[in-house]
Amino acid sequence: RVGMCGVNGKKFPGIRTHMQKCIGDVYADMDLTCDTFPEDDQVNPLAYVGASDTFKAGDVAIIFTPDDTHFDIAMQCINKGIHVMVTKPIVQTLEHHHKLAKAAAEKGVLVGVEVHKRLDPFYADARDRARSTLGNFQYMYAYMSQPKHQLETFKAWAGKSSDISYYLNSHHIDLSEWTLAGIARPVRVTATGSTGVAKSRGMNTEDSITLTVQWENLNDKSLGCAVYTSSWVAPKSDVHSQQRFFYMGTNGEINVDQAHRGCTLATDFGPFASVNPLFMKYTPTNGKFSGQSAYGVKSFENFIDACRSINAGETKASDYDDGSIATVHTTMQGTAILEAGRLSLDADGQPMDIVYEGDDCEPIAIKPHVF
Repeated sequence: RVGMCGVNGKKFPGIRTHMQKCIGDVYADMDLTCDTFPEDDQVNPLAYVGASDTFKAGDVAIIFTPDDTHFDIAMQCINKGIHVMVTKPIVQTLEHHHKLAKAAAEKGVLVGVEVHKRLDPFYADARDRARSTLGNFQYMYAYMSQPKHQLETFKAWAGKSSDISYYLNSHHIDLSEWTLAGIARPVRVTATGSTGVAKSRGMNTEDSITLTVQWENLNDKSLGCAVYTSSWVAPKSDVHSQQRFFYMGTNGEINVDQAHRGCTLATDFGPFASVNPLFMKYTPTNGKFSGQSAYGVKSFENFIDACRSINAGETKASDYDDGSIATVHTTMQGTAILEAGRLSLDADGQPMDIVYEGDDCEPIAIKPHVF
């Protein structure tokens, strides 16, 4: 059984039409049966409460909603014994992250973050090389952007309940946390922003946000620096999202350009494009969907497989804290960095320290840096 929950039920007729056009009319043998909440004539911001009541413990909730709603929806589902996958960022504050982790442990449910870059074979290989051969962390630069028409797409929340750093920097920050798990920990965040385009359109938000993060190598307390930049005012180009990073360790370096995989497409009916079927393969094979091996699909499949295994008693939710799933228990550093970045921006660029107990790697607080 599949359910879909939103706030405005009046949008569902259009959504069903869109699904039929993009899925039912394109691929053979696709069942689009879906229960929707609230009813088509209702608007209800708390529809997720009633929707969760119609599902049972062991079911799976996938949350792709504005960032500031993640915590309440996830907590509602966790308390029902439902496994939860949340799009990045899982929450916006370290306090909320700790509360979700505590509730998940008490209920024995799997709570994870949908961060599909972990399943990109280029990123996964870079991570393994960094951990095995590149030595202590020294420097990283990561960039991710989307075209400025996205400001219109996200104008309901852009600058009101979230920002471009939470939305896009979260990707490469998660890559760092995953790569450096047990090797280094983030200790200080300083944020700067660029403005102009969004504000000219009546949106009080940054156009681009850069987070400079100091990482501490655990073995010798040496320091490394990572720079994460995200923007939603880029021009239209050959890709929807520019995304790349450079990583340097004490023994070597690696570059990955996720936007350009050596495959370009030119047609009479569309713009020139660099395409990435490794992420999502939309082109059908013999009339049927054939993108099951794409990492955009595998991200969901892996989570569902893990939930089925837990429900069958074959594994426990805690078994997936080994890095195979980005769980709520293993992604707290990312939330701390993102929150510290927002706090730094709001404090006119004042650095923020991430606080730990001793040499532990689980952050417990964020406080302004005192020079």
